[in-house]
Amino acid sequence: MPIFLDTGRIDEIKTYHRMGFLRGVTTNPTIMLGSGVTGGMPGIIQRTVEIARLIDPLPLSVEVTTNDRAGMIEEARMLAGLASNINVKITIHGPKGEMENLEVIHELETVHNVRINVTAMMSAQQCLLAALAGATYVSLFGGRVNNMGYNACDEITKLRKLLDALKLESKIIIGSTREVLNIIEWLSAGAHIVTCTPGLIKGMIVHPYSKETVQMFLDDAEKLKTML
Repeated sequence: MPIFLDTGRIDEIKTYHRMGFLRGVTTNPTIMLGSGVTGGMPGIIQRTVEIARLIDPLPLSVEVTTNDRAGMIEEARMLAGLASNINVKITIHGPKGEMENLEVIHELETVHNVRINVTAMMSAQQCLLAALAGATYVSLFGGRVNNMGYNACDEITKLRKLLDALKLESKIIIGSTREVLNIIEWLSAGAHIVTCTPGLIKGMIVHPYSKETVQMFLDDAEKLKTML
């Protein structure tokens, strides 16, 4: 499942879904707002349902909009109930370091049968704890890890070795992708999935030398036609 598209725009999802290489979509309130979603929570729900139906059976990760314990559980259950392919994103802890989120993650996975994508993580140790708590996905923000002066590849490799050794089923998602180079590097380091913006995916596909070569082929093809 190597490539997830990070967007909330329907036109972008349709474009890359038709190409056949997408394996899922991720989004969050910030992305939804940037994608033109209006109308508050009803607008988010409407867009979520639209995306889920469009990519079904591929997974869609959408994020809760609260860090209140009861609120997270209620909203996660509501979001998961919108479609069978929805996973719910919950941050590893609250904005002030509140640690109840892992309790919420464990309860949602084991009691309410809601698939959770634990997000906003910056280290292998955070991801390991989320995996032990039962998370379906553990999301490491690779670009931000690199910005802090560490190599995200090292964290990915350590984490993958631990998950495999402990036979934990959580899948590693690497987000906060900054460069096309990151995608192949992080998958090679052991990530199961890398989330990519549409611009990065276009950068994977379109290469200036490929453009030059295609144009040469077309020019030579035209020359052949004149020889007939």
